[in-house]
Order: sequence, then C-alpha cells, then structure tokens
Amino acid sequence: MPASDAPVTGASASSGGAVAAGPARPSRLDPAIAARLRRTPDGLVAAVVREHDSGEVLMVAWMDDEALHRTLTTGRATYWSRSRQEYWVKGATSGHHQYVRLVALDCDGDALLVSVDQVGAACHTGHRTCFFTELPVSSPEAAS
Repeated sequence: MPASDAPVTGASASSGGAVAAGPARPSRLDPAIAARLRRTPDGLVAAVVREHDSGEVLMVAWMDDEALHRTLTTGRATYWSRSRQEYWVKGATSGHHQYVRLVALDCDGDALLVSVDQVGAACHTGHRTCFFTELPVSSPEAAS
C-alpha cells in the first residue's frame, strides 16, 4: 500500500562493499540512526518481530530506512515488501495489527529486533507465528 506521507529526503544506494550502502529509497530517518545501519545490497535490514510480553518470535520481515522511520514515529510496524516493492503497515488489510513497544538494533547494525503487541495472527497463513513448522534435529548424544 503506498503511503500518504511520502519521504522528503534520501540518497541512492551504492553497489558493492561489505559496509552498508545508503537507502535505496528516499527517507526521513534520523541520519544518526541511518549511519548505524548495515544494509543488504538492496538497502534492507532484517527485522525480527517478537511479542513484547512473552518474547515469542512471530515473524521476520524487511525494513529500509523509511520503513524504520515510519515504525519509530507512528508506533505501527511498517515494512518494505520485496515482492510488491512497496511499504506495508502490518494489519492495514488483515486487521492483525502490530503496535510497536520497542525497537533495538543489534551490535553489527544489520538486524532489528521489534517488540510488539500483536493483535491476531502475525503470519499471513493465519497462524499466530510464522515459525510453526519444526524441523528434526539430530542430537550429538543420540549419535554416540
């Protein structure tokens, strides 16, 4: 869903290098925060989303600088859709809103932890969490 509050400033992403490029889309994110981000080549940072009270991991999504700005300033989780190439506010169409309580940047600046109050399902499949498929794990003790 295109946003009504279009960005007003920003820079283009540069290619290559291990250090993050600038945002691919214009953004109003605080430059001090933007400087700490290490982005993918397409200008994104992974956002791990968890339930604020329980710590349950709900989903992983992607944010660019502007999505992070909107999340920090509105208190509503906003992401960049890689498939649709547009911003989306979680719950805008499903009603399964995420009200942001805390956003933390990891030590490397390449991932965000977003703590939310989740209303309804977090997963687009209708499940509470996107992590409902457990995989078999072989224990080293079992092999001995």
